[in-house]
Amino acid sequence: MSNVAMNTDVSMAQRSALRPAFIGGGFMAQVHSVAARAAGATPSALLSSSLPNAKAAAERLGVTQAFESLDELLSSDVDVIHICSPNATHAPYALRALEAGKHVICEKPLGTNIHEAARMTELARQLGLTATVPFVYRFHPMVREARDLVRRNMLGAVLTIQGGYMQDWLMDASNDDWRVDAELGGASRVFADIGSHLCDLIEFVTDDRIVSLSSRTRVVHPNRAHNRNVTTEDLAAVIFETAGGALGTLVVSQLAPGRKNRLTIEISGQTRSLAFDQEQPESLWLGEREGSRTILRDPLLLSADAARLSRLPAGHPQGYQDAFNAFVADSYDAILGQPADGLPTFSDGLRAVRITEAVLASARSGERVSLETESTYKISADELIA
Repeated sequence: MSNVAMNTDVSMAQRSALRPAFIGGGFMAQVHSVAARAAGATPSALLSSSLPNAKAAAERLGVTQAFESLDELLSSDVDVIHICSPNATHAPYALRALEAGKHVICEKPLGTNIHEAARMTELARQLGLTATVPFVYRFHPMVREARDLVRRNMLGAVLTIQGGYMQDWLMDASNDDWRVDAELGGASRVFADIGSHLCDLIEFVTDDRIVSLSSRTRVVHPNRAHNRNVTTEDLAAVIFETAGGALGTLVVSQLAPGRKNRLTIEISGQTRSLAFDQEQPESLWLGEREGSRTILRDPLLLSADAARLSRLPAGHPQGYQDAFNAFVADSYDAILGQPADGLPTFSDGLRAVRITEAVLASARSGERVSLETESTYKISADELIA
């Protein structure tokens, strides 16, 4: 454990030179700012919907300076922009930040459509800037352990995949949020918001890609407290196939009573199965025909990648904020020229938008949609700057 602590101290010293800024002042900005401090940086600037809101958020989050406009923020002495604002603003803010030479950490969905996401991804690539998306469930140590088991062929060939992401915070018509509005949140809500995490986790753990899918979506509450004629889905179900030949099913919902943030995956291979529940992130279930066992998070016994993310000894629970802290730390290390394996970039964000659009397209048509042609999507030079 001493080596882990020593390496962390060196990285903390290097990260302390970074100056992060935040766009948005809500819950996610709070999570990002805590993670920035945990990584060793000092949050230095914040932009919100108005200067009074920015000042209030900056005081609440302990950020040094509040700005009134994006131009002022981008011309200030900051290195990396955390975009934590409503979905429809992600692309405009990220493109401007990249053009200004700033590294970007952008909340998902990366864009509200594939064209936006592709522009953002290509611009970051061309400019050589670090641009990441917080698919933070990758950073639970037991997820890395699951990935290691698959990579070492401990499951055999993967045959089936089951996944679910269930929440209840929008279960009643009286519950409302800006994400319900397609103008602010985009055409997809539940799948773009939480289904994207589920698909990213499945592809990350299995090292495999979803190549085709069929889906159904449903709007249960077309009229909510403030939003009328709602078109963004409350729940979705998906049947999919991977490039490796596995068959899978997904169900996502924000109307599941009693489920607060239950993301689960179960992967069955020819010889073993494994299951992970992010509400119980300290353990991994491993099943065999003769019986099953629970693998507990113990950095002394886990694979190297899982142990790296185990910042606390066994028996000292780690959770969501710890995973987020690890994501931001790895993003900062990439900015400093030390990228770590498994860091989700804008390319992964683009991938999530592509899958989300396929889910919506299949739900509209009732037909199976192929994702195998996604690599042909290109952005011209004129479109990139437009």
